[in-house]
Amino acid sequence: MPSLSLTPANTLPADADRATLAGRVWRPDLAGPSVVKLQGDEVIDVTAAFPTMRDLCETADPATALRAANGENLGALADLLANSSVAARNDGKPWLLAPVDLQAVKAAGVTFAVSMLERVIEEKARGNPAAAAAIRTEIEKLIGDDLSKLKPGSPEAMRLKEVLIAQNSWSQYLEVGIGPDAEIFTKAPPMSAVGTGADAGLHPASSWNNPEPEIVLVVASDGRIVGASLGNDVNLRDVEGRSALLLGKAKDNNAAAAIGPFIRFFDGDFSLDHVRKTTVSLTVEGEDGFTLEGSSSIAKISRDPADLAAQMIGPHHQYPDGAVLYLGTMFAPIKDRDAPGGGFTHKYGDVVTIAAPELGALVNRMRRTDECEPWRFGASHLMRNLAKRGLL
Repeated sequence: MPSLSLTPANTLPADADRATLAGRVWRPDLAGPSVVKLQGDEVIDVTAAFPTMRDLCETADPATALRAANGENLGALADLLANSSVAARNDGKPWLLAPVDLQAVKAAGVTFAVSMLERVIEEKARGNPAAAAAIRTEIEKLIGDDLSKLKPGSPEAMRLKEVLIAQNSWSQYLEVGIGPDAEIFTKAPPMSAVGTGADAGLHPASSWNNPEPEIVLVVASDGRIVGASLGNDVNLRDVEGRSALLLGKAKDNNAAAAIGPFIRFFDGDFSLDHVRKTTVSLTVEGEDGFTLEGSSSIAKISRDPADLAAQMIGPHHQYPDGAVLYLGTMFAPIKDRDAPGGGFTHKYGDVVTIAAPELGALVNRMRRTDECEPWRFGASHLMRNLAKRGLL
């Protein structure tokens, strides 16, 4: 059986002793969430200084502000992590939440050549995984499978577009993959993301779906990129493949946005350049004994992370509480699971681990969306809870 056991050793970044890490914890004794920092092996509640993670991210230097903050010691990180596994949770003790709260949850799509090809395949297969292998071969003959050196919006990209249109092979996914404008969409409402150890949701209407391991940028309201985390942009391939207008149904479902385990703020030891060079790994372990492994190198992204953030927020679109941005993935699993040519799809009970040396590991168990914990604590509940605690 796949394990959902969480420990500091399998959760924290490789250089955790140098990392400035912040998270959010559900405190049953206060019937609400708290902003916390990691201090050695201990978890410190700093909500008195920063009532929301949004407030911390809006400071001029979140890493410095977090290190200077004092607060209540909630105990050992090992105990908190052990209780964050939904499979063994004691509801009377604290557990980790997604490390974001009031920020908009946005995502960039089709930012890697491999995932762009898979989106084209989904579109042409009309949601039928059995047709994917033949279409993949056809598409790769036309445009190849390595477009990593093709700069979106460049004259070379526009010439390729003209050729594909002439051959009646153009796609809306190629438009955002190699055209000048990135695809930026709303992944989930603020406050709805789930954290490490939680169940992540798969809509039962889908029979062809996959995890999407990604870096998640943390962006302040003035456009500054202040940190990063890990995310699973759970995708229903058959739903989006039927029509791109079903993107909301394919992406925004209960518990279908996972972020965590912590936000790592930029400081002298970690910057956007580290994000640009990192590799995100994926492991899927099924109750049926199936195992899938893969990785996604951010160095192969077709649009720079800073460019994606700038296309998300600026003079034409503001987010007064800031935003987080999934950067997209190059990993589109095609390994056969049940039958030759059938490709990969999730089964309920799969444990998905998304990891990066600089950011740690995000671990979730896949369940039906209507069997995951319902989302019932929103922004209004947060404000009332903080007010009751005298923090507003």
